[in-house]
Amino acid sequence: MPRLTALLHTNNDALRLGRCLETLYLCDHILVVDHASQDDTVRIAREHGARVIAATPNASPDHYAQSAAPGWILALDPRESVTEGLAASLFDLHEEWKLAGNITAPAYSMFVREETADGWVEIAASETRLVPHTWNRWNGNLPVREPSAFVLEGELLRFTFP
Repeated sequence: MPRLTALLHTNNDALRLGRCLETLYLCDHILVVDHASQDDTVRIAREHGARVIAATPNASPDHYAQSAAPGWILALDPRESVTEGLAASLFDLHEEWKLAGNITAPAYSMFVREETADGWVEIAASETRLVPHTWNRWNGNLPVREPSAFVLEGELLRFTFP
């Protein structure tokens, strides 16, 4: 059965990281790539059971995905949290993987709602965030949007305020 690894890149994210990690209870592993944080980011990540590795200068994003357990990568920003609806979709998908043994989707996308000074705003297009650990198309620390990705129900919440 494929494993589900959450992958986050951090840099001085102690104020936000705990909220994110608390929503990742359904992941088999959490991998935090730390980019020289000077605050309590690394301590908080370890307290939540994450494996923390130091960022390697000039490493490509797929380098870190390949450091994860074989299976699927849930790529998140440390300012984001998984809603209960998305957690339920991920749980159902995980159960489906157990029963079917094979996965037909090239990737999975989800919608993101972002906190603004005027309230919550839904990002118009879904974002590809759940990819095989062999994925090699990245836009910074997040996967490039895959048009044929299956869209999961539920959302990621992106918090812009501490």
